[in-house]
Amino acid sequence: MNDMSPDSYTTADGRTIGGKIMEVKNITLRFGGVVAIKDISFDIREGEIRAIIGPNGAGKSSMLNVINGFYHPQEGEILFRGEKRGPMKPYQIAQQGIARTFQNIALFKGMSTLDNIMTGRFTHMKAPVWKQAIWRGEAEREEIENREVVEKIIDFLEIQAIRKTPVGRLPYGLQKRVELGRALAAEPKLLLLDEPMAGMNVEEKEDMSRFILDVNDEFGTTIALIEHDMGVVMDISDRVVVLDYGKKIGDGTPDEVRANPEVIDAYLGVSHD
Repeated sequence: MNDMSPDSYTTADGRTIGGKIMEVKNITLRFGGVVAIKDISFDIREGEIRAIIGPNGAGKSSMLNVINGFYHPQEGEILFRGEKRGPMKPYQIAQQGIARTFQNIALFKGMSTLDNIMTGRFTHMKAPVWKQAIWRGEAEREEIENREVVEKIIDFLEIQAIRKTPVGRLPYGLQKRVELGRALAAEPKLLLLDEPMAGMNVEEKEDMSRFILDVNDEFGTTIALIEHDMGVVMDISDRVVVLDYGKKIGDGTPDEVRANPEVIDAYLGVSHD
C-alpha cells in the first residue's frame, strides 16, 4: 500500500482509494456482563472493499450491527462522512446512504424478484401515501422512475429470467443475488455485506465475487463485508481488519494480514503464501 496522503492510498492494481467515509472509534459493546466488542477502532475509505474477518464469536456481526444501527454501543463513536453519528434507527441510517444484506436471507418469499428489489427503493419514495394509493401524478412518475432503476439492477445481476418468480421458489444462490439487488436499489454510499458467500457452491461464489467487484468498480460503491472464505477475502479485498474475542488483532492489506503471526495463530492457522 502506497500512501498518497493521510486520507488516501493507491492499491496494488493502481486504483486510488479516497478519504475516510466512516470511522469506528473505540467501540465497546456489552450485553449484560458479556463484552462482545472491546475498544475497537478502524476506518473505511471511499471506494474500497473492506473485509472484516475472524473466527466464530469474534464480534464481526455485532460490529456490523453497530454500524447499521441495530446495536448501540456503550462506549465509542462512529463518524460517517466526517460527522459524528448519534443513536439512530436502522431506517434513519439507510436514509444516510448505508445499505445492508444479512447472513440469513431476509426476503419476502411470496413476492417476486422484481417486487423484492423494489422494496429497496423505499428511501427514494417521496410521494404521500394517499397519492401512492391512487397511483396518480407524482406517485405514478415516482413509481416509473423507481422501476427503471430496479430493471437496470436486474440486468446488471443477470436475473432477467426470474424477475417475476416468487423468491421462495428460487435456489439459495439466486436468493442471495436478489438480496444484493435489493440493497443496491437503495443506491448506497456504503454497502454492508454479511457473509455474502455463505452456503454457496464454488460457481455461485465466483459469480457473487464478480458482482461485488463490479458493484465497487462500476457503481463506485464502498463495500464492507464479513466473509469466512479466505480465498475470496484475499482475492477481492483492499484492506482487512481481523477480530478475535471482540478485540482487533490485525489490520492492513491482505498480504499484511496473512503474514501477521497473531492472525495466523488465532484464525488462519497457516500462512497463505
